[in-house]
Amino acid sequence: MELIRGYRNLQSRHHGCVLTIGNFDGVHRGHQALIARAGSLGRERGLPVALMTFEPTPREYFAQDNPPPRISTFRGKVKVLRELGVDRMIVERFGRRLAAMPAEDFVREALVRAAGARAVVIGDDFRFGHKRAGDLALLRAMGRELGFVAEGLGTVAVGQERCSSTALRQALAEADLARAEAMLGRPYEMTGHVRRGLQLARKLGMPTTNIFLHRPPALRLGIYAVRARANGRDYEGVAALGVRPTLGFTRCLLETHVFGEPGELYGHAMTVQFRQFLRPEERFDSLDDLAAQMQRDKADAMAFFAS
Repeated sequence: MELIRGYRNLQSRHHGCVLTIGNFDGVHRGHQALIARAGSLGRERGLPVALMTFEPTPREYFAQDNPPPRISTFRGKVKVLRELGVDRMIVERFGRRLAAMPAEDFVREALVRAAGARAVVIGDDFRFGHKRAGDLALLRAMGRELGFVAEGLGTVAVGQERCSSTALRQALAEADLARAEAMLGRPYEMTGHVRRGLQLARKLGMPTTNIFLHRPPALRLGIYAVRARANGRDYEGVAALGVRPTLGFTRCLLETHVFGEPGELYGHAMTVQFRQFLRPEERFDSLDDLAAQMQRDKADAMAFFAS
């Protein structure tokens, strides 16, 4: 999959595609249905599938004081979209210019002139352009004029529940991993690069890998039994998702202790799959108390995988 930073960086060789547009946070079953339909149209027309998404999301831009938590890391989103067969991922910076752009100008400039879209697939409730004036009806009308077709897909439900990013965030906030997995069609996971931290966990007898999160996560902070994959190998382990209140920090971090001898992981990509919520994040009075609890957490995670 080719990653392109902004539609203005599309070149003549990129012209011509089936395009789907949205935030795709989490890439849940509803998003997957959009991508699958785009893929079907692409195969019919002999065209690649392009996906346009936004960083930050429009909701993050307009609610900077209280943005919605992120379901997936950027790297995790890229991983899943690649696995789903998207050919091009266009990451559009959402800022003042795009927020003020009339919907008609966005269609002409981004979809037609830059991407050369021959078909556009969106959720039937998707809105775009200044003051959210653009919708499926506008796309269809402009498509007749400019030479592309537009399709809208309705709600995808899991049981009686509408599959949406809002519902998925709620499930994750409650650490309801089974409900989240049902909406995702896969276990919930985070992907990132392993960075060197304070080495404190190593001193406390449980070395961990560290993935720094740039935005607050949707998943409830706490301790989890996890499966991790790095360097082509799979591991079981225990992970702490949180801000490390015992140390007085505020930046969110995913620390994972894998069972066994993983070798050198610093600088490598790691995917951490959350399998069982063990307990909420806590503040301890001393590092000795923290170290003792870390060993209990490890034992609880090992017991979960042994059961």
